[in-house]
Amino acid sequence: LEEAAFQLQQIFRIDISIALNILGIESMRAGHCRAAFTCFKLAADRGYSKAQFNVGLCYEHGRGTEKDLEKAGFYYCQAASSHHPMAQYRYARLLLQHGPGSPWDRQHKAVALLEQAAGAGITEAQAYLGVFYMRGLQPQEKRGLKYLLQAANSGDAQSRFHVGVCYEQGLGVQQSLAEALRHYRHSAAAGNSQARDRLQA
Repeated sequence: LEEAAFQLQQIFRIDISIALNILGIESMRAGHCRAAFTCFKLAADRGYSKAQFNVGLCYEHGRGTEKDLEKAGFYYCQAASSHHPMAQYRYARLLLQHGPGSPWDRQHKAVALLEQAAGAGITEAQAYLGVFYMRGLQPQEKRGLKYLLQAANSGDAQSRFHVGVCYEQGLGVQQSLAEALRHYRHSAAAGNSQARDRLQA
């Protein structure tokens, strides 16, 4: 009986958190940012990772509450530790830009989070890693190209442009102007102005 009661409590807690998070999303859509933040915060403090991510967004962008990057990082970190891929991406970005600790530790932790998010299919993380590996202090061009291709194949026009640059300059791949042109055309067709300029040049 004790086990059954505990299970019921867990289900009730999760259901309440889901309901609060949905109420928060609906409130945000209706423009009631403060009410949305309150709902997200209640669900987040019950341990619901989707709500923790939403609280992080509210703090990062100052929606329904004061902008506070430290608190945003705290809630992103909580959601990321529950394997929320978008929270992993957002927390990694905050770590790289504003995080505590030594730059080396922050970068190491951020890259690990970005790779988890990229592996979960987060296009933004794939694109970020692609550029990161291409432009780092010790560039890893093949690795960078792998992530840029993943993002490009997910529809990211900027990453498709970068893939074109890789083929044009022979970065991480054998140089091929024909392949570069193909990627530039794809990127330009998706509205990327840099690719259009490159094609004209």
